[in-house]
Amino acid sequence: MAHTIKDKKKLLHRVRRLRGQLNAIEKALDEERDCSTILLTLAACRGAMDSLMAQIIEGHIRCHILDPDHKPTLEQKKSAQELITVVRRYLR
Repeated sequence: MAHTIKDKKKLLHRVRRLRGQLNAIEKALDEERDCSTILLTLAACRGAMDSLMAQIIEGHIRCHILDPDHKPTLEQKKSAQELITVVRRYLR
């Protein structure tokens, strides 16, 4: 997980923002807010989670599937980028 260590500060910032969104959902439920408010917050939370997941998957592909110590071929780089693009689109 070398890529997560390198991006630790950025990843933790995302997690903290996500925690804040989850706390907002809990508070909205506790205060019996209307469904649309809760659903919008849930959607934002889901988007943040998907974005975090995409970032970690991309790092995994770049650091573990494409071994940077063994120079990847152009075809391997292209295939990895295609996979990253598919994952990001799926997690939108």
